[in-house]
Amino acid sequence: AARQARKHGVARASSDAAAAIEESEADTVVVATRHDSHAEYALRALRAGKHVFCEKPLCLSLEDLEEIQQEIEARPGQLLMVGFNRRFAPHTLKIQRLLSSLEDPKSLVMTVNAGPIAAEHWTLDPIAGGGRLVGEGCHFIDLMRHLVGAPVLNWHVTALVRGTDHGATLGLQFEDGSVGTLHYLTNGHRAYPKERLEVFCAGRVLRLDNFRRLKAWGWAGSSGMKSWRQDKGHKHCVQAFLTTVRRGGSAPIPAAEIIEVSRLSIRVQRELS
Repeated sequence: AARQARKHGVARASSDAAAAIEESEADTVVVATRHDSHAEYALRALRAGKHVFCEKPLCLSLEDLEEIQQEIEARPGQLLMVGFNRRFAPHTLKIQRLLSSLEDPKSLVMTVNAGPIAAEHWTLDPIAGGGRLVGEGCHFIDLMRHLVGAPVLNWHVTALVRGTDHGATLGLQFEDGSVGTLHYLTNGHRAYPKERLEVFCAGRVLRLDNFRRLKAWGWAGSSGMKSWRQDKGHKHCVQAFLTTVRRGGSAPIPAAEIIEVSRLSIRVQRELS
């Protein structure tokens, strides 16, 4: 904490989480601790009257999620945000603009070449980390939910090898007739793109690779978008949150969508356990 304070010009640093949450001069709490403490700190901050930016996942259990939902619904003046940054990436905004004129159902395929991690890594521990789909896969569930713009109606998940970290395939059916498929895999080659999104709709196709290159087929006047640096929307995500804290207005991510994606992620992870 002291090193980070010196690096970023923070006024005070402490190892006392309760004191930080109760700090009278602060109106906002950022929760960026290990997964198993997110729910506790988010709840304490909400009850202390603070706006909350919580890194994903929001929580690891449906019981904690229910408690968080009750708190945020009882506090309409407080903002709860989860770091689903890919919603705010420039390429995502471009995809949204291209899709905005189309009313047909969409088919989305999200392939994540996540790569293996050590079996003893804390994120794989069901208590400390919750598992990889709830810990990271939630990003891609949220991205597809965001681009479709409709709630998930049904879902089905299949593990590559149950009880291992090889990965899984999740199928989503949305209320508007759209479908989404998430291939979250750990058995691929590291030279292959880590994140690839494909969108098929109304005789047109979009393909996004690693949030650097978007290619479009079927859009008159648009062949896509290319950037020299990868941008997954982290900066824009934080800016949107801070702007809303300072100026008010609608939440950058509706609380109902945060709850929906969090609930689905937890249920998917439980199905694989």
